[in-house]
Amino acid sequence: MIHTYLGETIRFEIKYKNRTSIGITIDNYGNIEVQAPKGTPNDRVLQLLEVKWGLIQQKLKEMESRLMGPQKKTYEYGESFLYLGNAYPIEVFEDINITQEHVVFSEEKLHIYVKQSDTEKIKQALKRFYYQQCKALVEKSISAYQSNFKNKPRSVRISDSKTTWGTCDSKLQLTFNWRLAMAPQEVIEYVVVHEMSHMVHLNHDRSFWRLVGKIMPDYKEKEKWLTLSSWKMTV
Repeated sequence: MIHTYLGETIRFEIKYKNRTSIGITIDNYGNIEVQAPKGTPNDRVLQLLEVKWGLIQQKLKEMESRLMGPQKKTYEYGESFLYLGNAYPIEVFEDINITQEHVVFSEEKLHIYVKQSDTEKIKQALKRFYYQQCKALVEKSISAYQSNFKNKPRSVRISDSKTTWGTCDSKLQLTFNWRLAMAPQEVIEYVVVHEMSHMVHLNHDRSFWRLVGKIMPDYKEKEKWLTLSSWKMTV
């Protein structure tokens, strides 16, 4: 169906089902589907679409950006980087007297201190910050969930993996991707629970997923966040 609202065209598909309320979903390609109770008047569906149009537009823009892939970073003042699930602008300070480039997080910005305002130095300062934060956040989460496991990790490392968020080997050595520091706290906790569960079940069989689900019943929501947001977790 097609509906025009505020000069813009809304294309959507409507399905009538045995349900009590109207729901709107948008797939990974930006297709809008409305699921409505049988007998729902079209006017009611269109009214809800108009009420939700601002949110729908936001979701469509996010999906368009995700399909385009990560954009090349400029490291200029005000450019945003993710930290704990939120985007924060950067501000670079040049100080020849500092001993090492570093990042200080405030509630509103990522303050980057470098000896010289050089793109590579800014990038390395950000990566160092994420490495350090990831290690601290992961270790905090391990402590929080340790009571669910008999065994303890023998070591915890932070890596620059391009393919995995975390791993656990047969020696109970856990490794986590530094980019996790860009994810919300609850997503970091999910990856930690996932890898700690491998201390019990090394593969992804039913027993493994039962254990993950027992500890974190909504783990699929955390997986979904990683699936939809991993493209922008970059420096």
